Amino acid sequence: MKIDFVSDVVCPWCAIGLAALEQALQRVGDTVQAEVHFQPFQLNPQMAPEGEEIVAHLSRKYGLDAAQVAANAEAIRQRGAALGFEFGVGKRSRTYNTFDAHRLLHWAGVAGPAGSQGALKHALLRAYFTDGRDPSQAGVLVELAAQVGLDPDEAARILASDKFSAEVRQAQDFYQQAGIHAVPAVIINDRHLIQGGQPVEVFERALRKIAAMPESAAALH
Repeated sequence: MKIDFVSDVVCPWCAIGLAALEQALQRVGDTVQAEVHFQPFQLNPQMAPEGEEIVAHLSRKYGLDAAQVAANAEAIRQRGAALGFEFGVGKRSRTYNTFDAHRLLHWAGVAGPAGSQGALKHALLRAYFTDGRDPSQAGVLVELAAQVGLDPDEAARILASDKFSAEVRQAQDFYQQAGIHAVPAVIINDRHLIQGGQPVEVFERALRKIAAMPESAAALH
């Protein structure tokens, strides 16, 4: 089973959705042999290099006030805690541009050791949501790449160039043209779409149902 997980590394519901999906895969066990591929989506592709203060950003984008932002953050923290993902209290004070993070994720997916793309995705989510670090900073990205077994020197060379920029933009355009305008979006076998940070049970039911059905030639692309 091929699973494309379309998401951003500064999207809290993407962290929740990934944790729930992985727990669902553990529940189905040997019933499903899945390969998860992490695909790029930028919540804020025009975000300035210095990022933006989170309350100001959410207020501008969604019309939320500080109290609503705090209430949403607590609800997200609780959902994450129930799944074993820690949202650090008060850590997410800014949001950032994530294009370079997606370039490294693409590199890990096409040239890294087996499992390194998923490991880097988890490291990026923890760095931002748990530790409050800036995933747009080259130094942070190189450090995280090294932590998951990727070559830090090559990571630095990629970040200093425009390598994989075209590939990331092409992938983002593909999913947007396919109708993906919010994340997380989980696409199974190129044709079954599950949207949002769903509970573990929703992903489990979908995985079991899809595993039991014959796949037709119809596909997202």
